[in-house]
Amino acid sequence: MQCFIHKSLKKEFLYLYTVSKDDFTAIPEALLTQFGKLELVMEIELTEDRKLAKEDASKVISSLKTQGYFVQLPPTTKAS
Repeated sequence: MQCFIHKSLKKEFLYLYTVSKDDFTAIPEALLTQFGKLELVMEIELTEDRKLAKEDASKVISSLKTQGYFVQLPPTTKAS
């Protein structure tokens, strides 16, 4: 499955995976507002066994098939 990864220029480490390059019609407006301006950072062929840095590929594929997008949230920091 072809996948396009955009990063938020508003919030660090916030990424949006889509099935179409620069097509955000499937993304809810409220979510797009949180992302602010987006920048394409990568285009990849996504398979179930593909290793991704921060996400499980099968989870991303499932979301892309059902919703048309996947959101990778910034890492959470643990309070000490």
